Amino acid sequence: MPTYEYECTVCSHRFEAFQKITDAPLAKCPQCGKKVKRLISAGLGIIFKGSGFYTTDYKKSSAAASSSIASKKDKKKTAEHNTSTQKKTAQESLKTSA
Repeated sequence: MPTYEYECTVCSHRFEAFQKITDAPLAKCPQCGKKVKRLISAGLGIIFKGSGFYTTDYKKSSAAASSSIASKKDKKKTAEHNTSTQKKTAQESLKTSA
């Protein structure tokens, strides 16, 4: 059920009412009893709770994402090191065979 915000047209009292969507808008101010108008508000964002949602089940947390990036960098450094070591070994074997 949504929360609606109201403002009195006479005393400017602002208040919120927790109502069903199908309920009729409130008409009287709880302080002075005069006419109120319902305000347009942004409301709250949607909150996904429980399993079965991308945000709770499949999305990587920021810690997992950063560790994944770090492990990719480590793999790249290891591959670069292995390549340079292989080149040095090949050059040394050419020198000794010549």
